[in-house]
Amino acid sequence: MAIILEDEAPIHGDVLETILSHVPLVDLVPSSCVSKSWNRAVTSSLKCFNKPKPWLIIHTQCTRSPYDISVHGYDPRSNVWVEISQPSIKYVSALRSSHSNLLYMLSPSKLSFSHDAMNLTWHHVDAPRVWRTDPIVGYVGGSIVIAGGTCDFEDDPLAVEIYNNETNTWETCESMPAILKDSAASTWLSIATTGDKLVVAEKFTRVTYCFDPKTKNWSGPYDLRPDPRIFHSIIGFANNRLILIGMIGDSENVAGVKIWKVNTENFECEELGEMPAALIQKVKSETYGVSSISVCLAGDYAYMSKSSEMAEEIVGCEFKNDGGLRWWSMKNEAAGDGNRSQRVVFSCSVIGLGDLQRAMLLENRKFTVKL
Repeated sequence: MAIILEDEAPIHGDVLETILSHVPLVDLVPSSCVSKSWNRAVTSSLKCFNKPKPWLIIHTQCTRSPYDISVHGYDPRSNVWVEISQPSIKYVSALRSSHSNLLYMLSPSKLSFSHDAMNLTWHHVDAPRVWRTDPIVGYVGGSIVIAGGTCDFEDDPLAVEIYNNETNTWETCESMPAILKDSAASTWLSIATTGDKLVVAEKFTRVTYCFDPKTKNWSGPYDLRPDPRIFHSIIGFANNRLILIGMIGDSENVAGVKIWKVNTENFECEELGEMPAALIQKVKSETYGVSSISVCLAGDYAYMSKSSEMAEEIVGCEFKNDGGLRWWSMKNEAAGDGNRSQRVVFSCSVIGLGDLQRAMLLENRKFTVKL
């Protein structure tokens, strides 16, 4: 295989693959279609030199009709932002996200959700039997689980339902544990999903329970308190590991942000590291008395930002193979679009060349690298 340049020596093998390792992933899609030899070079470069990494995707929804959504993605492999133009999504209600890669819209009559890497496919089903305004929503073992967040007039504030894909109906499950009665909403609970379980943790007390969609029962409680100074925490799964991210201090004085790996058998915590002091201000809210963070995890990456406002900067963290952490921050390219009254939703997914190829085959989708 060779590229012949006028008056220059041809570029072969590893040299070409090294060059391709510096090309943004979205630009490798057309490169892989040039010829079979180019396709092999792109595949080898992604495998041996610079592998695909989880993207942070920011969805900005207009709060007025027609509720258009603009999308920006950050690709850490190439350290670039990509503007993603796509067809409008049929509006059901305000767009929300859950456990990093699930997007959904819930109204009293309909639930729309998408869980693939680039949210190319949306599923539209009837709403749960119980009217909910702020539930936790999880995609576990191929099923949608909805819990809590009920309206005031509903009899059971801890009601749990699971959507049966075979019968296209909602089934009632064991209610959430009674201790969560005053916090049974996504505002107060953080969730993470494994292949077969939903893990639910109270953000401020760290009381944790697990839900099994097969048995439709809860187990616990478990105590996620590796440091008594934690006042706010978020959980998530990264590369089959349960991760706990905790803010240290209090809402008026954030002293630190630490990360632990959690053993899902006994829920013991192993500290992985702490956010550098210089980055703490980038995730600390400027609103007095309000300090909480938005976190998205996928693969070996976590992205953190202020949760109460549109963040100008985002902090990234990579979980290294040697057990260490690599920290950095980047400008939020989506922050300059529109106005601050728009609804901002974060998601995170491992996106590979195949995901981009499928997206580009669809009509009215365009990817523009922002330089």
